[in-house]
Amino acid sequence: MIEILDTTLRDGEQTSGVSFSSSEKLHIARFLLSKVNVDRLEIASAKVSEGEFETVKRITNWATGNGKINRIEVLGFVDGEISLNWLQAAGARVMNLLCKGSMKHCREQLRKTPEQHLSDIVNVLNNAKERDITVNIYLEDWSNGMIHSSEYVFFLMDNLKDKNIKRFMLPDTLGILNPINTGKLCRLMLEKYPELHFDFHAHNDYDLSVGNVLAAVAAGIKGVHTTVNGLGERAGNAPLASVIAVLHDQMKIDTNIRENALTEAGRLVESYAGIRIPNNQPVTGDSVYTQCAGIHADGDNKNNLYYNDLLPERFGRSREYALGKLSGKANIKKNLEAMGMTEIDDADMRKITERIIELGDKKAGVTQDDLPYIIADVLHLDSNDRISIVNYSFSLSKGLRPAATVRISINGAEYEQTAAGDGQYDAFSKVLWKIYTGLGKSTPELTDYNVSIPRGGKTNALVQTTISWHFHDKDFKTRGLDADQTAAAIKATVRMLNMIENM
Repeated sequence: MIEILDTTLRDGEQTSGVSFSSSEKLHIARFLLSKVNVDRLEIASAKVSEGEFETVKRITNWATGNGKINRIEVLGFVDGEISLNWLQAAGARVMNLLCKGSMKHCREQLRKTPEQHLSDIVNVLNNAKERDITVNIYLEDWSNGMIHSSEYVFFLMDNLKDKNIKRFMLPDTLGILNPINTGKLCRLMLEKYPELHFDFHAHNDYDLSVGNVLAAVAAGIKGVHTTVNGLGERAGNAPLASVIAVLHDQMKIDTNIRENALTEAGRLVESYAGIRIPNNQPVTGDSVYTQCAGIHADGDNKNNLYYNDLLPERFGRSREYALGKLSGKANIKKNLEAMGMTEIDDADMRKITERIIELGDKKAGVTQDDLPYIIADVLHLDSNDRISIVNYSFSLSKGLRPAATVRISINGAEYEQTAAGDGQYDAFSKVLWKIYTGLGKSTPELTDYNVSIPRGGKTNALVQTTISWHFHDKDFKTRGLDADQTAAAIKATVRMLNMIENM
């Protein structure tokens, strides 16, 4: 069993431009401990600010009330009793003490000899023992220390191994290691100190963090550090979801992590951090369970020839089949089956395939939601929309909220309302929901709103608005295309209304 310490709220918050509010930190902490079930959570650095102090108190109060206080950890410093006082006042019971793991850091940053630094560390350890505070030690810049001054590292270890230290944590602070020397250096530590618990803390500067974690665990390391979505300084830290997938699948090693909560954790942190998960991010990216090539979809129909162990259902996801210039009939059939549309003959299927490939060549995005409209266009059928916008008008005046007047046709009957909103589209939405509420109809929740134009596009270029919705336990997206952003959003919304009418 490998211990997972997640440091999204401490090291991950050092990502450029990321700063979590107090409520956001509490929400993330509760989710990671209760839903994802990480073993340990590093939530902050001591002495940062008064706001951080109050945030740590909120988290430790919650953790204490829920029997999780010993899983909460705070970074502290070799500063006598200052960090200890801060931790104790904030209600924390575990300190991760930041010590210097290389001679260069000791001499040039601290301006101290190894003996002086050791003495200062022991002083903090003695004070922590008196306060019944558990201490883990970070050997900062350990990777450089082992490569350039291993005698210094071993001097510290020889003098600290019998002290009241629960874990020794080995950071690749500057992300300089690779899986080969990570394994070698970790084995050296374990051979010299087999009775100690070691953690490994990877950084991703060479895009090797997950591989380095694998090598460290293979060498016998007992704990690894991660961040959600790989947040962290510079190129970030080892991503939690990727590390778990590697440990479970590649190494057949158990953890306490609940895989089905990893996608939700990634999206929660994405929302609060304001940094989107790349579409091709392993495990949690939007596109990683999407087959693009028609031959792959065909293989999935033949005893799942193109599946691997990373089944999307493990992570609360489902497999999708992209529509574009690489699509074949198998891709399209998979999408049609998912929509319950199975009565398309071969001749019509060929026409639909040709149309989708044509759109893909023009780099037009094609989705499952577009299929009914493409089919109607190709086969010269009516779309049979039960809902349409008859007319709309917007007013925008300085000092006044934007307002919208909308006339909508629902199953042949027309309704008109006016409402104000925080923007033109918000006003439009409020009109719709006013009409729907009056009719006793359920309304969906808008969960994401994205606007894009072609690269290099001019101001009169077409705008694609993609809106994500949640309705009756189903998540889906609709898109609209127009030269005007609001008009594109209205088209996407009308498409959504026609979809939920049949749900």
